[in-house]
Amino acid sequence: MTKVWRVVIVDSHPTSMLGTKLILEEREELRVTGMGSTWEEGLVLVAEQKPELVLLDYQMPEGTAETLLERIKHASPDSHVIILTDTDGIKLLHSIVNLGGSGILSKQASAAQLMLMIDGLREGLAMLPMDWLKNGIWQVQPAVIDGGLYHLTETEIFIMERIVQGITYDKIAMEISVSRRSIDNYLRKIYVKLGVSTRAQAIEKFALTMRQKSPVFN
Repeated sequence: MTKVWRVVIVDSHPTSMLGTKLILEEREELRVTGMGSTWEEGLVLVAEQKPELVLLDYQMPEGTAETLLERIKHASPDSHVIILTDTDGIKLLHSIVNLGGSGILSKQASAAQLMLMIDGLREGLAMLPMDWLKNGIWQVQPAVIDGGLYHLTETEIFIMERIVQGITYDKIAMEISVSRRSIDNYLRKIYVKLGVSTRAQAIEKFALTMRQKSPVFN
């Protein structure tokens, strides 16, 4: 018997969410168990339900999906996350996959294409549009700090900015709604990306990079 996958939809447009819900629930093996119209609502649903699948709108009022995707994967590491976007998905591919995303799909995609992507995930496969292959997805470079070498996410940049400002780890954890231990995990990733081994080295290297990026950064 096919396992029923629980699905959480996170989208700031209620009409779009309802339409997606109706499409998904035409399949007996899919059940929408929650819909959130804000990042906070979506994160709470994922943390509580640990769904097999999350459909996440790339552009929401709070920002782009990278930051929330990272928090979703921390709250529910086994959940598949498909990003739905109006922008050119091929340019987002590297950063989304690096953060744990399972796929990117255009909002203009058909219901059949969405179902094919979900069916692929159930079989352990990732689905990519043919034109991405024709255009050479291997040539696309991941987003980086302007002119830098460090593939820091928006959350990692925020954490380093606060550390440079002298904010304590406990306060930073409260500001981004994660545990104190999560800050340590973020820092380990940051140290690797910056190629350093201590807090002082990280601050020095990050501050230098940001000064090069913005002369007003202090």
